[in-house]
Amino acid sequence: MAKKQKSNLLNLTQMKEALYNARQHEALLNILLTDVSTCAQQLEVMDRQYGAQMELLKATVQSKTAIPTAQVYPLFISLSKLWNSFQDEIVLLSVLSNMTANLQPFLELHEELFPAHIIQPLLGDLHIKSDEERFKATAGESVNPVEFRSQEWYFPETTANYDRLPIQYHGFCGFTIATRDGLLLPGNPGIGILKHREGYYVFSSKEAASRFAQDPDHYITLIGEKAKQCAELIQLLELHQQFSAITAYSQAQAAEKLLMKPITKCNSSTQTDTHILETNIVKSYEWNEWELRRKAIKLTNLRQKVTRSMQTHGSHMRRENFSQVYLPKQIGTQTKRDGASNVPKPHTFLSGLRGCGLSKPTNMVKVNLTRDVEES
Repeated sequence: MAKKQKSNLLNLTQMKEALYNARQHEALLNILLTDVSTCAQQLEVMDRQYGAQMELLKATVQSKTAIPTAQVYPLFISLSKLWNSFQDEIVLLSVLSNMTANLQPFLELHEELFPAHIIQPLLGDLHIKSDEERFKATAGESVNPVEFRSQEWYFPETTANYDRLPIQYHGFCGFTIATRDGLLLPGNPGIGILKHREGYYVFSSKEAASRFAQDPDHYITLIGEKAKQCAELIQLLELHQQFSAITAYSQAQAAEKLLMKPITKCNSSTQTDTHILETNIVKSYEWNEWELRRKAIKLTNLRQKVTRSMQTHGSHMRRENFSQVYLPKQIGTQTKRDGASNVPKPHTFLSGLRGCGLSKPTNMVKVNLTRDVEES
């Protein structure tokens, strides 16, 4: 009996892993489908451009025997660029085709592990619903935001760009993952999107949304614990915020095998300021009351003054003027004639300075003794 229970448990574990594998396969196929749609749109645009360039080239050439290179060469260059773009799109489509072919064996592996003659008796009369059928079954359900006043809900009728919100857990119902041992069921955004700590969550039913909104942190922790047991859920559910050491596929480089962020260490130092608080010294501070009064009177007088200016005929002389001149050249000449001149040296004699006695007053006489130059 114990061996049979262990076998059933092993089969259940294999089915759970097969479910995760199928969901990963679905996510990869959605990415490939998006790339193919983008390629199709790009090809349509390039096809229209190619047709327009060919019509322009025909109109330029027509039946002429000689055409200037300045007119026809730019058209040839544009056609060459379009042809290279077509070749790039062909290479990309071949890569996507090879990826799709490489993913095909994973679906056949599920059929080998779980044959139909073994699965059908276990299911019995149960009807397995697809994701589209679940969405149709919950189409009319929606959360009443009045019941959760502390939570913020978004609905398609009242939210702009509703389909562009970054949904958590890759669009799967967080409540189902936490309570049903990691079961992956896509959430229906029409029920309502819950915003909790900058994260947006969708749910598979109204009941799941109500119970998750009562204690979101508890269910988020349970999902993290489940991801620790099944490491493939970290990338599939995009749990990079809870596991900061794991890098997302979109951010990982080609050379990274384990997608682990490198642990870097470095020596660092810090410096503490001597004065943490900034000094606030006001140099214009005055404690003397009379000095304050004097400044107030001075400011009052200044407010009553008016500055006037005028320009006169001589005011232009006040400005600073600069001029540049060329200095005169030094020119010297030499002649045979000496043109020197001489002047007489003056000589004077003062007589009567000693006086003539006590009875007579002093009578000074100035005598000019200058001799003529010719006499010498």
